[in-house]
Amino acid sequence: MSEFLQFVLTLIIILLAAKIAGYLTTRIGQPSVLGELIVGVILGPSLFNITHQAYISDAHLLEHTVTVMGEMGVLLLMFLAGLELHLSELKRNVRVSALAGVMGVIIPTGLGWVTGLFFGMQEPVAIYLGLTMGATSVSISAQTLMELKVLRSRVGLGLLGAAVFDDIMVILLLSIFLAVVSGGQGIFDILLVFIRMLTFLAGSAAFGLWALPYLMKRISRLSITQGTLTLSIIILLVYALAAELWGGMAAITGTFIAGLMLGRTPEKSRFESGLHALTYGLFAPIFFVSIGLSINLRDLNIEVLWLLLAVVVVAVLGKIFGAGLGARLAGFSNFESLQLGLGMISRGEVGLIVASLGVKQGLVSSDEFSAIVGMVLITTLLTPPLLRSVFPAVESQAQVS
Repeated sequence: MSEFLQFVLTLIIILLAAKIAGYLTTRIGQPSVLGELIVGVILGPSLFNITHQAYISDAHLLEHTVTVMGEMGVLLLMFLAGLELHLSELKRNVRVSALAGVMGVIIPTGLGWVTGLFFGMQEPVAIYLGLTMGATSVSISAQTLMELKVLRSRVGLGLLGAAVFDDIMVILLLSIFLAVVSGGQGIFDILLVFIRMLTFLAGSAAFGLWALPYLMKRISRLSITQGTLTLSIIILLVYALAAELWGGMAAITGTFIAGLMLGRTPEKSRFESGLHALTYGLFAPIFFVSIGLSINLRDLNIEVLWLLLAVVVVAVLGKIFGAGLGARLAGFSNFESLQLGLGMISRGEVGLIVASLGVKQGLVSSDEFSAIVGMVLITTLLTPPLLRSVFPAVESQAQVS
């Protein structure tokens, strides 16, 4: 079978399994994303190992094709999340976003550091373990909140804003840590990282506020098939690229900002439905399944079981108490603070990226990496049902306008 036909067959299996699993989880009152995550683990190397079956001879099918399409899916998901919101809504939640985002990094990082020392890790390794717990992947939470129709609630807005602050904090702390460990960077280099972030945020906002509306208006008047849809995809990709290369931030932060900017334009209604169909019909299911495909539970050694359990407990409680405390200090009620804290639990692809960086730097051993990967998987699987359990009464209410 040719490489293309192998890809087609793999895609058929992934999409069919994702939609069936998503339907089954909705039947038991859980978000569909939970089923798609679980089926990813089933199809992955932990159980079925779809990309290493006899009929698949392309060894790079997973990492070069499916994973890349999955990464495109998370970019589209965060773009749609930004598209649903208004800047004025986020402005009203800046305080809670800042406090929840910052506290949601500091407390889990500190607790992870202490946990590493308790298990006999050297100081740099323990600190890095803490940094992996400080990371957050809000894409899973955003999708769950969209399914529950509460993304534009006070908690949903605070959560998305907190994720941006979380991204900035983790990158800064990582830069400082690697500078100290390697000895190759000074204060100026760390300051440069911060300046790059600020200039990216300012530049992306300025372009989005003044240039994008004019650009979308001009393109909409041209006789180009799906011109506004194509332009919106180009814009979200440019923002993702700029976030990584210019701002040194996660690409999903860039696409979220792109969604916020394009959501202000009158042409939004002309491309939104097309993006929804493209995202949820193809790319989003591949992304959720690809998380499971990238994790091999067989690599988890029984010797690191206690470390894994400790890391999971600290990772979950660290975000609940850290981000929740920040939300409480900003004026949220105890229950709203709990909701926001639960939404910050998932580490997803961001946690895997931070952990992989630790391996490349020689800071994390195979056993420690296995524990971190297990933590990423468990926190990602826990987030949808936990969020569903604390939003039953809000689900039927109208969204905040």
